[in-house]
Amino acid sequence: MSRSPLLTAASGRPERARGGPGGPDRPGAVPEPSRRKSRTANREQASYALFLIPSALAFLAVIGVPFCMNIGWSFTEWSGVGSPKWIGLDNYRTLFGDGEFWDSFQHNVYLIVAMAIVPTVIGLVLAAGLFDFVGKKFGPRTASVLRACFYLPQILPITVAGIVWSWILAPEDGAVNSLLGKAGLGSWQQDWLGDPEFALYSVMAVMVWVQIGFPLVVFMAGLQRVDPALYEAAALDGASWWRRFWHVTIPQIRPEISVVLLWCTIAALKVFAPIYVLTKGGPGGATDVPSYFAYQNFFEKTQVGYGAAIATVLTVIIAVLTVVFLRIQSARADEEN
Repeated sequence: MSRSPLLTAASGRPERARGGPGGPDRPGAVPEPSRRKSRTANREQASYALFLIPSALAFLAVIGVPFCMNIGWSFTEWSGVGSPKWIGLDNYRTLFGDGEFWDSFQHNVYLIVAMAIVPTVIGLVLAAGLFDFVGKKFGPRTASVLRACFYLPQILPITVAGIVWSWILAPEDGAVNSLLGKAGLGSWQQDWLGDPEFALYSVMAVMVWVQIGFPLVVFMAGLQRVDPALYEAAALDGASWWRRFWHVTIPQIRPEISVVLLWCTIAALKVFAPIYVLTKGGPGGATDVPSYFAYQNFFEKTQVGYGAAIATVLTVIIAVLTVVFLRIQSARADEEN
């Protein structure tokens, strides 16, 4: 005979949960549907992890193992033939006292200006102009065509672009000197890539042309998520286009600006192909950069250990710079939230 709820309450003893010791009504027990969902989620995560195995193996084969080998070589004296000789930190001591390395790093700072800062500024203005003026007056298709034209240098093979620019900047029959001569400015004609005074600036101009499309595309994508009501409110307050650009556009696409600056700065630090095609680090090392300096020591001077030390230092600089950028961006996002 079952006990009535009244007798149970009077006895001061709670009635046992119908689910038994492991039943769903026991305090702290996990319901069976929740356990099933948890097991299903774990199985799905494990199945997703299987898809990461090929990319992880590729990362180890292409980046991880070669980088570890490079670090090991940086502690040796080796010509690439025979057995490496362990010399400890001698390559790094030589590197930090090497004037050629610091000169190449200084040239890299100039290229950061040409590949990151200048394209970011020009890309911002062009993106705002295409989005606010061309897109609204001539239609989005026209803006898309112009955007593609600006982005074209990004998809051109750098070998082809470099050869074409070497023709354009040739000292005798190049397009630049020919135009200057026809314009009556023959005194301005120069050996743009062969004169140490102008070679680095010529390479910088070429790299601005190459890089400008990437910030433009990123910024135009970022402008599409900006609330149009902000521009309408600024226009009602009498703000000019420049004030709307400065006080609305730039703050709203700040994350895109940070990404572009980081990406382009890393590209400038590891730039190699344009230098190799245009100047090969010359004349007289005027356009040498750390990546090409490492290549010279690796393959031309057969100082593999020293070249590995240069590459390792450059990798550490890029990694530290990336972490600093990300920390700054994260702190700024936390402040805004």
